[in-house]
Amino acid sequence: MPSDLAAIASLRRVSKRMGTTLALNEVSLGIRPGEVTALLGPNGAGKSTAVGLLTGRLLADAGTVDLFGLDPRRPAARARIGVMLQSAALPDVLTVDELVALQSGYFAAARPLEETLAFAGLSDLEDRRAGALSGGQSRRLQFALAICGRPDLLILDEPTTGLDTDARRALWTTVRDTADTGAGVLLTTHYLEEAEALADRIVVIADGRIVADGTTADIRAGTAGATIRCRTRLADEVLASLPGVRRAQRAGGEVRILSGDAAATMRALFDRTDDCTDLRVETASLEDALSTLTNTAQKEAA
Repeated sequence: MPSDLAAIASLRRVSKRMGTTLALNEVSLGIRPGEVTALLGPNGAGKSTAVGLLTGRLLADAGTVDLFGLDPRRPAARARIGVMLQSAALPDVLTVDELVALQSGYFAAARPLEETLAFAGLSDLEDRRAGALSGGQSRRLQFALAICGRPDLLILDEPTTGLDTDARRALWTTVRDTADTGAGVLLTTHYLEEAEALADRIVVIADGRIVADGTTADIRAGTAGATIRCRTRLADEVLASLPGVRRAQRAGGEVRILSGDAAATMRALFDRTDDCTDLRVETASLEDALSTLTNTAQKEAA
């Protein structure tokens, strides 16, 4: 696991219950400057709980939470972060430029207003009231509020939900630029292509525990293997029993097999049937790797 000695924000052996659910179970995680860290995992894995702890909105039941060497609830620590949550209520009657100007006033070295609006793709909407924005425009405004203070740590919780393709890619550029200036970025997302495009480091969480930490290539190489696609009438239970197979799925007429040993799987497949057509072997995707990791974690927790 990468060293977090230079972390600007960290969880150290942190546990947190949300009601009767153990949302985080002795999790240790550090966010480093100049690096985009993507925190990935299924719904309920603990991602939003980790964000809540790092931003001081939640308190840990056990362990230590550190933000720039301070308690995350301290104003001196919070003044150095920008946060974009999954949802946020905005005053309907204020205009876009009024809201950004108001938020910018809390920071000593805020970006110029027009620069923030341009980075968030809001230059042509500055006079529109927040209550008249579309869902995607509202998300862009929330992003503007997160970046206006030139944060040393930018925390983005599902930032591109509701954005169209152009707006999503424009936001990616700004996020990458933010990291390149030396800020740390923590990103949670369900869009795996977003994680692949942005993240220097991917941390996978499942059932409240971190199950993988590394680059996209590290995680693929360590867990995923290869994906075999073909068309065959061979029964699903036979496919699932082939050597090396981690998962076999059928969609329409095509079978998709995730294998840790593609050569052994294909040899066994050809031994059992001669009706295999449209055969393709591909490097397994990040989605395949995450599925393998989270399924394994869930089985171990059961």
